[in-house]
Amino acid sequence: MDWERPPRRGQGPGVPPDLEDVINRLRQRFQFPAFKGGAFWLVAAVVVLLVLAANAYYTVEPQETAVVQRFGRFVRTEGPGLHFKIPFGVETVTKVLTGRVLQREYGYRTVTPGVRSRFAEKGFEDESRMLSGDLNVIDLQWTVQYKIQDPMEYLFRLHDVESTLDDISESVMRRIVGNRYADEVLTVGRGSVAEMARKEIQEIMDTYHTGLQIVTVKLQNANPPDPVKAAFNEVNEARQEKERMINEAQQAYNERIPKARGQARQTITQAEGYATERINRAEGEVARFRNIIEEYEKAPEVTRRRMYLEAMTSFLGKEGNVLVLDAESTGVLPLLDLNRAVRQWAETGPAPEKKE
Repeated sequence: MDWERPPRRGQGPGVPPDLEDVINRLRQRFQFPAFKGGAFWLVAAVVVLLVLAANAYYTVEPQETAVVQRFGRFVRTEGPGLHFKIPFGVETVTKVLTGRVLQREYGYRTVTPGVRSRFAEKGFEDESRMLSGDLNVIDLQWTVQYKIQDPMEYLFRLHDVESTLDDISESVMRRIVGNRYADEVLTVGRGSVAEMARKEIQEIMDTYHTGLQIVTVKLQNANPPDPVKAAFNEVNEARQEKERMINEAQQAYNERIPKARGQARQTITQAEGYATERINRAEGEVARFRNIIEEYEKAPEVTRRRMYLEAMTSFLGKEGNVLVLDAESTGVLPLLDLNRAVRQWAETGPAPEKKE
């Protein structure tokens, strides 16, 4: 009670209470019975230190990059490992996957990934169905793989980067397909379409400063719509049959044309050899005739006789039997056939002698 308190100096009507008295009253009112003295403040200090320790560090995984903000302003980035920050919301950390290749799917979605993945195509026709340059409808499914190259630009330069990538990817792909024939997109031009789309998407994303790097664009599936698949397959079969016939004709051409060329070259070579032989022989005959003329002009009678004898020798050498007859004789009686004897002796040898 107030009358139990000792009188204080200067206390009276209109005099303010003493400061020490006010502090003592507050201490008595807010003092806990279990923590008296310095034990309460020690426990409070330990709790504060634990809270500070729990909020002052963070861990960054190998595939991540930490973006640190101080009062909402970007200050630095940190790599993998253990790092420290100012707690109680002064510095906030946002972790971005910069070491992993991410993927966006268009025209389909992966339901169950794995060795035998399952995909869902229904409900995504608006993404996959597009018009080609020759006014044919194509169902095109593709995938864009990308990496976050600059986490600061990825977080702060553009809102909802993935939605922007989706819009740009669809726009670029529709423009590229719209400038090409359907047969080219469905068959031989798929690689060039994917590479052109990758380059154009990267250029536009760099213009917007999204911080993304487009790794690759893959065309997963390109087919005509279901109502015209049968006709398209028939066209492909006819085209393959055409290619087969062209290849067979090319094979026959490669077999016969070189052979004909070789035979023609052989005939030409033989003709050239024959022509050279005849020319050389004619030139030799001309030279021999000129020599004979020169000798004939020197001694006509001797040369005439020599030529006659040479001609008769050559002529008689080709005959088997030669008979020289007198103009007045009426018959021929062969007494001894020397030529036959000579030939027989040359073939069998001399006849054996008879013993008496």
